[in-house]
Amino acid sequence: QDEEEAVDIGDGKTLTVPPDQLELTEAELKEEITRTLTANNPHAPQNIVRYSFKERSYKPILVMDQMAVLFEMEGNLVYIDSDEGRRLRAKECLSEETATVDTEAEPDKAESETQATSVEEGEEAGDEDRPDSVASKTDKKEPKITNQFNFSERASQTLNNPLRERSCQTEPPPRSTFSATANQWEIYDAYEKELQKQEKNKEKQKAVPSKKDDDESKKKMIPMETQHNDLTKVASAAKILERMVSQNIFDDIAQDFKYFEDPSDEFRGQEGTLLPLWKFQYDKAKRLSVTALSWNNKYNDLFAAGMGSYDFSNQGHGMLIFYTLKNPSFPEYIYPTSSGVLCIDIHEQRSYLVAVGFYDGSVAVYNLKKKGHRDPVYMSTAKTGKHTDPVWQVRWQSDDLDNNHNFYSVSSDGRVVSWTLNELVFRDIIRLSLNSAVPEGPEGAQQPSIACGTSLDFHKHIGYLFLVGTEEGQIHKCSKWYSNQYLETYHAHSMEVDAVKWNHFHPKVFISCSSDWTVKIWDHTIKTPMFTFDLKAAVSDVAWAPYSSTVFAAVTIDGMVHVFDLNVNRHEAICQQLVVDKKKTKLTTIAFNAIHPIIIVGDDRGYVASFKLSPNLRKKPK
Repeated sequence: QDEEEAVDIGDGKTLTVPPDQLELTEAELKEEITRTLTANNPHAPQNIVRYSFKERSYKPILVMDQMAVLFEMEGNLVYIDSDEGRRLRAKECLSEETATVDTEAEPDKAESETQATSVEEGEEAGDEDRPDSVASKTDKKEPKITNQFNFSERASQTLNNPLRERSCQTEPPPRSTFSATANQWEIYDAYEKELQKQEKNKEKQKAVPSKKDDDESKKKMIPMETQHNDLTKVASAAKILERMVSQNIFDDIAQDFKYFEDPSDEFRGQEGTLLPLWKFQYDKAKRLSVTALSWNNKYNDLFAAGMGSYDFSNQGHGMLIFYTLKNPSFPEYIYPTSSGVLCIDIHEQRSYLVAVGFYDGSVAVYNLKKKGHRDPVYMSTAKTGKHTDPVWQVRWQSDDLDNNHNFYSVSSDGRVVSWTLNELVFRDIIRLSLNSAVPEGPEGAQQPSIACGTSLDFHKHIGYLFLVGTEEGQIHKCSKWYSNQYLETYHAHSMEVDAVKWNHFHPKVFISCSSDWTVKIWDHTIKTPMFTFDLKAAVSDVAWAPYSSTVFAAVTIDGMVHVFDLNVNRHEAICQQLVVDKKKTKLTTIAFNAIHPIIIVGDDRGYVASFKLSPNLRKKPK
């Protein structure tokens, strides 16, 4: 207190000033400082997160309660001038009047009640328009006071419809990554280049070409054309020379293919053997599996091999490769693809058209006549109705009424689609569904579950009849003209149907194979199989022989080729031969040649091996 200074302010009063007080000027003292007070609670949390059942995720709460409750007490006091207060006072006065009246004077009691009700009507005459006037009228009729605070709420619980997700497939837009820096000198250089281009264009427009210049340009063009023609002539001659060299290298195999007949068949009885011939391989397709094989009907030495992968986690590029028996060292045609090839089919009449199905759900058509073009002439996209799952089989059919080529495809998405080579127009033939399992929705609506198609084949004589094998082990007999139902359903296998094929000669017989180790032969008019063969391993593919109605061959994942002839033995195979390493390699597909007595077999390491059938395996029936 001794250190504080005392200032006399008059009237005998002094004002003590602390020593650390700021000394402000009169302008600073007269300055008004505005402070804004808000009602926001400084202690309210800003990061509260609650779970949203609609969106199935945690969502932050943006609006916070800013009210801070300092004191709260629940009471039963009613404001005296309110409507509820006036009604309670009127009822209290009515109860006091009824208590003072003597019990013997009953008429007086009735008069007092009428007076009390008239008083209440007079007081509430102005309250008729309010919603609580209805409650007051009911109170007049009931002398018992109702409870104003205890009430019960009734509610009904309804079924929440489940969320349904609908998705559509679109083509991804083209993307390109571009990065650059823009400086003053770069902008200047760009303008300089643009000015130079404009000046050159003006000079070209002014300059008129003369006859001498035309003659010189023609002279330059002629040598270029002659050089190109010379190269094509050399290329064709080089291909012939390459075939001659390869045939000289593999002369022993060529001699066996043409002339060798196994003499030991005479001592084996009815059994036969397979003679190994050429082995086809392409170095860039070593890590891919041979998923499909198809012979060319016009050129019997040419066949196509589809390269891809069955492994879902190891999907990448694929290849369509054409080999010829005249040159086993290198392919004739090579078409790289962005997705793995799963199935191929060559047109019977127009052997230059090849239909291909891919793992990504698209189908394509390649034209072998267009040399130098590695892209397909037709390719399905998301806009043109491509499948959403892998395409497991494609089959060419006869031309339609407008002479347009068309083929069919089946996929795991349950669709059998017809494709017409008029800008590749698609049409859904049938949607596969499981008849045995049709779940019902919340409103009783039926939601048919989709069956996954894995194989397809058309009848050799009846054009509209075809078979579809499914992943569930069933085989459906369908027609092109009935898209809503099956003609017949065969409960064929306990696992997926890998292949189903009609017989080339008998119109009622077809064959099927599955991963459940069995091969079954059916009559399509009977629901049970005629023959069942257990091969003791998963069967990858099966094929009928083109020279006999009773001979067929199957390949299994343990590297075995099984050849059957029902005319000779209806219970066992007449040839069982291991053609690859049993531990490392799995056989995937097989195909018979239409003219020569050979078969080709593909494996999961990218190799295609050819074998010659011994005389006992190619006996023609009488």
